[in-house]
Amino acid sequence: MTNRGTTAQSTEVVRRWPPPSIVTLTAAAALTALTAAPPADAAPRQAPPEQTTEGTAPRNAGEPIMAIVSIKSQKVTIYDAKGWILRAPVSTGTAGRETPAGVFSVLEKDKDHRSSLYDDARMPHMLRITWNGIALHGGPLPGYAASHGCVRMPFGFAEKLFDKVRIGTRVIISPNDAEPVEFSHPALFVPKPEAIAAAPGRAETLAREADEATKLAQQAKNAAALAVKEAAPLAAALRKLELAKTGAESALAAADKALAAAKTDEAKARAEDQKQKAAAKVEEVQRQLDAAKANAKPKLDGAAAAQDAAKVSETKKANAEKAASEAKLALEPVSIFVSRATQKLYVRRDTHKRLPDGGELFDATIEVPITIRDPDKPIGTHVFTAMARIDGGLHWTAVTIDSGDDAKSALDRITLPQDVLDRIAPTALPRSSVIISDEPLHRETNYRTEFVVALNNQPQGGLITRARSPDMRLARRDDFGFGWGSWGFSNTPARSSQYFYDPRQYNRNYYQRPQRWF
Repeated sequence: MTNRGTTAQSTEVVRRWPPPSIVTLTAAAALTALTAAPPADAAPRQAPPEQTTEGTAPRNAGEPIMAIVSIKSQKVTIYDAKGWILRAPVSTGTAGRETPAGVFSVLEKDKDHRSSLYDDARMPHMLRITWNGIALHGGPLPGYAASHGCVRMPFGFAEKLFDKVRIGTRVIISPNDAEPVEFSHPALFVPKPEAIAAAPGRAETLAREADEATKLAQQAKNAAALAVKEAAPLAAALRKLELAKTGAESALAAADKALAAAKTDEAKARAEDQKQKAAAKVEEVQRQLDAAKANAKPKLDGAAAAQDAAKVSETKKANAEKAASEAKLALEPVSIFVSRATQKLYVRRDTHKRLPDGGELFDATIEVPITIRDPDKPIGTHVFTAMARIDGGLHWTAVTIDSGDDAKSALDRITLPQDVLDRIAPTALPRSSVIISDEPLHRETNYRTEFVVALNNQPQGGLITRARSPDMRLARRDDFGFGWGSWGFSNTPARSSQYFYDPRQYNRNYYQRPQRWF
């Protein structure tokens, strides 16, 4: 596969974007530099990060595509398709409550969020990145890492950023400074313009076909239910006659035994009379049963045929819905995660189906084994993002936050399955991404997240001290009423056909300790 949107001469990094910030020394830092040196026996002290000032790029900004938080420099930088657009100082997690380094995305937005962990503490303009409570939000900035795992931003900056960010925006938390660099590689998606142009119309057509298939399936189901109802009395009558025949045959067998056991002429005559009556009863019941079967056969056969037709219609409906869902997902950016730990490739796309707690359902139907060359060798953690369309392809950048291979070498070791590429690459859009990491998916990854990837060689106190997000049950009766269907990770029947989730029921930390800032 060739990426026609980049030069053919090289797959190496092309150039770096302009640096996102100009670091300035504070007056306090200047005074510290002028003070006397500490005594020779004093323990060495780690220098605080140089303070970042809020800044805005001197150009018209586009929609944010990614945010990169540097734990080392205590700053966040926001990027659009052309480079950095906003920057600000932050306060990440303190010792024991460290903000986890890794790859995340915005899962939920809440302008006036209140903490469920710390007695209703304010977390204004909250951008959630894990369901157990890690988020970016407005908060006080003392000039050092002081939160309980969240990323505090200046209040005004958080307010300004809130309306610009959409669900799914990439959030990268790096232990050190990191920035996107322009990148090209033949393994990255190359969309087909004709497929992208046809995708909306195809989605609309398949949606109509799915709606029609649903109507026909419901009609077939109703017809089958009516046919079964109309045939039910006839079936009951047949069962009654079958029982009567069984009773008559038992009586005839008893009469045969009595005749065989009779010793006197009188006893034999009496037994013979009983046998003749029993045989006549069997013949009469058989005639009634044969007549009833002949009478019931058209309706019973019709009911069976209607049930078969309902099953066929249901299969067509399921196929039509699957095709319509795939076509609709083709209109969304796609994200791929390749894990060296599990040797698997995972695909996520946002369905935009709202869940009761404010999250959205992510499609996770593609999960396949993948070949990684030298699987025992570290590969690092790299995020490749399609920033914009360019002639014949996509403009990609790479961000590396964990050492191992460089970005190009990491992609060189991966063989993306062709059948997966055939499904997702032709309609790949800006904001699509490929993530490669030594790490497995974090346990906070579920049906209402894209990917949560935490670096295990970095402290995760702010993440591991929080209760795991509960598995939210997403169950409903299937269309025939014969069982339970489900989405996500649970097949347990729900209390009703509606989604349900109560954090107070499942999260033991729902109420806890006095108010403070995350």
